[in-house]
Amino acid sequence: MRAVVMQDRRVRLTELPEPVPGEGEVLVEVLACGICGSDLHCAQHGAEFNASMRAAHGVDVLDLDRPIVFGHEFVGQVVAYGPGTTGRVPIGGRVVSVPSLVRPDRPFLGFSGPESPGGYAERMVLSEELVLEVPDHVETEEAALTEPLAVAYHAVVRADLRPDDVPLVVGCGPIGLAIIAVLRMRGVGPIVAADFSVERRRLAESLGADLIVDPTQTSPYEAWREAAASAGGQPTATSGTSGTQLRPTVAFECVGVPGVIQQIVIGSPERSRIVVAGLCMTPDSFEPAQALVKELDLRFAFMYSPGEFARAFEHLVKGEFQIAPLITRTIGLDEVPEAFAKLSSSPSDAKVLIVPGR
Repeated sequence: MRAVVMQDRRVRLTELPEPVPGEGEVLVEVLACGICGSDLHCAQHGAEFNASMRAAHGVDVLDLDRPIVFGHEFVGQVVAYGPGTTGRVPIGGRVVSVPSLVRPDRPFLGFSGPESPGGYAERMVLSEELVLEVPDHVETEEAALTEPLAVAYHAVVRADLRPDDVPLVVGCGPIGLAIIAVLRMRGVGPIVAADFSVERRRLAESLGADLIVDPTQTSPYEAWREAAASAGGQPTATSGTSGTQLRPTVAFECVGVPGVIQQIVIGSPERSRIVVAGLCMTPDSFEPAQALVKELDLRFAFMYSPGEFARAFEHLVKGEFQIAPLITRTIGLDEVPEAFAKLSSSPSDAKVLIVPGR
């Protein structure tokens, strides 16, 4: 079968053996798979990602000596079942799944080798007990957004949102935009969103942000402060020496570039919560004393639980996310290497979907 592999920081299209479903597993044809920012980061900074995972959990996620088949944001169509399965989803049915297999080594799909390919391939194997069937009324392309929505859902859960919170989303790439969609679904607002790209600011507005900020023209933090002071509701914080009463504020860092955390620390009102969802692969620093005297809460959000994945999918199925604008382009497998070369500097793309059958 055709698949895109990454090795030695190079992404290329190749032929791989057909995957074979084992005990309790199902073979699916990949209908669509999103390109995630973590794929781009790991292609260029795989060693650094392994070092972080090794320090945190004692394991290397990526085997950089072998080809890796990316793709953990996928929707597939059932084509065959392995032994010990129930066949609960009919052949031809569409499914999504958390990107993992129920095996002793629990491979993380999208970061494993050719024996457990991710969604950058024509076919892949999933564990039957983890798949969720996609109802007929849900578009395939939107179903492929389940995984990034789960990431955003978890980041919002980590924020411990309260009814009067005023959120700021810094960076309107795919995760920032998905967080806006989750915040809108939760009825939180006003939502302040900031990005240098005019195209992404338009996407943020279409996904439900209330106040859109161009950082070259206006300070996102001043706009956030003003929104928290004028939005009504119950003030619970004070803005520095001015004495202005503010509603509680929570910022989502969705950039993953060194220096942004410190910018948010400087710009945040007292007692703000900061949730870091951007994946930064290089060392960073901030001024702890500034965060301390403001009594800021700094939290980090990574991945999600299976339950959060299922809840994000349930909201999607019910039509509670307005997420269609998040998809800005679809490509075939042969276009992936070029897309990787362009995406890291693209000011206009949000979620690019790979359609292997295209």
